[in-house]
Amino acid sequence: MPTYDYRCRACGHALEIFHSMSAAAKKKCPACGKPKLERLIGAGAGILFKGGGFYQTDYRSDSYKQAETADKNASAPATEAKPAEGASAPAAESAKPAAKPEPAGGAKPPAKKRG
Repeated sequence: MPTYDYRCRACGHALEIFHSMSAAAKKKCPACGKPKLERLIGAGAGILFKGGGFYQTDYRSDSYKQAETADKNASAPATEAKPAEGASAPAAESAKPAAKPEPAGGAKPPAKKRG
């Protein structure tokens, strides 16, 4: 139900009255008692959103969300793709640190004992 602005033409008293759209306009001024009350034409009330997150995309349909997810997955780079055997190494693997140099003479260092 909307709030209407009223003003009395006799005494100038201004007030707001909350009533349904189908209700008849009020005529009697509560301040002076004369039937000179007129309903004013206003700009209308602004929309009052209560709650969090009022964005254009908050209430999209499920089909729209699924299509958007599919588009994102299709345009994402294939970072987890493994190269085929015998294929050259991708640039990401060439950025790995170099292996430790072997000791002179080709001997391997002794293995550590466990236990």
